[in-house]
Amino acid sequence: MLDFQGDLSIERVRELLAGDDSRDARNLLAKVVREGKVDDMLLVLTDVLLEVVQNALSDDVMREQLRMYTDS
Repeated sequence: MLDFQGDLSIERVRELLAGDDSRDARNLLAKVVREGKVDDMLLVLTDVLLEVVQNALSDDVMREQLRMYTDS
């Protein structure tokens, strides 16, 4: 989940991870709770996903999406 609206909270993270009893989920929730905010998590995700997103969103893909938007 990418938080474009700025409303991701620790409680929302807790809700999203509910039912996921994996070690990764527990560690993520523990770290977010320990930090008392989700800002650092979002910054790190943004940094590490930037290249992946840039590669996936080629100029052609962006043009097509914009074209679909303008046609709707």
